[in-house]
Parts: sequence; structure tokens; C-alpha cells
Amino acid sequence: MNLLHGVGDFFSLDIGTNSMRIVQLSGNSQHGWTLQKFAYVPIEQKLVQDSSELGKKRLGEAILGAVNQAGIKTKNVALGLPASKTFTSIVETETLPEKELRKTFKYEMDKYVPMAMSDAKADYVILGVSPNDPAKTEVLVSSVAKDFAESTMEMIEKTGLNIIAMEPEPLAMSRALNTPGAIDATMAVDFGQNSADIVVMYKDQPRLVRSVPGGLTMLMKAVTNSLGIREDQAKQFILKFGLDQTQAEGQVMKILSTHLDAFASELGKSIRFFQTKYLNGKVGGIVLSGYAGMIPLFPEFVESKLNIPTTQGNPWQFVRTTAEQQQALMPVASEFAVAIGLSERSND
Repeated sequence: MNLLHGVGDFFSLDIGTNSMRIVQLSGNSQHGWTLQKFAYVPIEQKLVQDSSELGKKRLGEAILGAVNQAGIKTKNVALGLPASKTFTSIVETETLPEKELRKTFKYEMDKYVPMAMSDAKADYVILGVSPNDPAKTEVLVSSVAKDFAESTMEMIEKTGLNIIAMEPEPLAMSRALNTPGAIDATMAVDFGQNSADIVVMYKDQPRLVRSVPGGLTMLMKAVTNSLGIREDQAKQFILKFGLDQTQAEGQVMKILSTHLDAFASELGKSIRFFQTKYLNGKVGGIVLSGYAGMIPLFPEFVESKLNIPTTQGNPWQFVRTTAEQQQALMPVASEFAVAIGLSERSND
């Protein structure tokens, strides 16, 4: 199994808290991508969380149903791994010829993995010479508990599919939202159901990867408790009114802003940490995805708190789609960053 590399014809699978996204692209990063097949399938949260054999079987059946719905023929799949189940860090090592560095680093990975190597699946990618010190090379290291990885692989492979790669969701997300060639760093933020993934991209490479708790569920509970309404109603209010103080007498905005102040503070901490490490680096923009791209005035709120240009990201920016595909994707397009990023992996 490879955590970070994958080749050949494949499709991507992003299993979220309450839906799964499937994408198959053709093309490459140089000439652009074309959407071939896709599926968006709602699933029950308890199904994703059910670790029993029956639960795994039912989830596997749901995955296979989504694959068939999309009309995908290949059995090869690249799978996104939740940030909560992975550990990713960027470390510095002595600059050496690549062949020698790979040989050396292979035996040094245990220093950067927060568990015994016998209990982990780990992989690394050489990012290149450190922007801070030409005598150092930066390496991205990612790991996942072996039990979780093997259990997930077994569940999916029982459906007849073949996992060719697993990748932490934040890395896939940042690939779809990155701005190649940008002089300043870009912070990509995917605001999900229960957490937010944060990646700072600098010189076209991830330089900071972290996840913070929270997400839409936290906001739904806050609105539910404050207004005395059902959670499904709270979700509708959040996605309809958001942070617009002219809507619903400003009640929803006040509730959300109270909780999102802490979220903006976490983003600020990440920016300060990055700029402390990379003295010549500057975060010149923030790109939002997931529910952050669906909640009205979310980008404006973040920009007002951090004084950094903030926009709603477009994970489809490098993907050609038909008018019919665009129409079908419109309600959920911003939720596809991980699935698209997985599919935009290099086949070279």
C-alpha cells in the first residue's frame, strides 16, 4: 500500500460524515483535466461510524452502489483518509543527492511518526530544498494507524475494488484549491461536518497541515439550542441566512459569529506559526471550501477578522465539465475538493 503515490487508471473516493463523493478524471496537470464520471451519494452518519462487520458490509455495499451509479468501470481507487486518522508533518533533513536521501530517510522515518513503526503505515514525499535554508531539504511525512488502514482496505477490497493509494484528505483538498505559481502563500481551508482541515501552500508545496475541531455540526447545535428548533431546521437557517445580519433579524448571524470567532482565531494561529517558520513567507490569500463555500458571507467574515483577502474556492478550477454536469453538480460542487484533489494525482 502507498499512502501518497498512485498510478494508472483510477477513480477517487471521498467518504464523508454524511455523504460520499466519487470522481474520475482524464487528462493531466499540464494540459488540464476533464470530468468523466462522478457521483454524490448521501449516507447516514451512523453507517460511517459503525465498525461492526455488518456495518462495514453495508458501507461497502453503499460504496459499490455509488460506483455503479457513476458508471465507473475501473476497479482501481484512490481513497481519502480523514485528517483525524492521520498524522502529517513537514520535517527538515540534510540536503543530499536524491537517491542517497531516499535511502537515508527510509531508515529515519521512525523519528517522525508518532507511533511504533510496527503499528503504522507511513510514507513520505521529498518537497525540495527548504525555502529557509539551502543546506536543508524538506520532506512531508504522513502516517496512519495500521489497524485502521488495514480494516479500511479489507472493507473496500471485499467489494472487488482495488485500493492503489491512500492520501490524507487535507493534502488532496489543497491540490484542488492551490494556485500554481503564486508568489505568496495560500491558506486552503475545508470546513467540514465535524472539523476543518487547514493547509498552507507555499511555492506550490504544502508547508503546514493541521485540522481543528468544529465544523457544521457545532454550528447546527448552537443554532438549535439558541433558537429552540430542530437540527435540520438549523442547517437550513445556516445555509440560507449565514452571517447576513439583515436576515432573520440578525439572530443566526449573532449565533454563528460567536462560535466562528474562535475558528478565525485558529486560522490566525496557523498563519503566525507559518510566518514565524518561513521568515520570507507571507500568507497572501485564504481559499475556503466545503460548507465555508456554502454559508453566506463566510469569506467576508474571515477576511474581516484576519485582514487577508478571502475567497470561496473552486475545486473545479482545472477541470473541464459539460453544461449538464455543471447543472447536476451545482448544489454540492464545493464539497468535491478532496475527491477532485485525489483524482488530480499525477500518473507520471
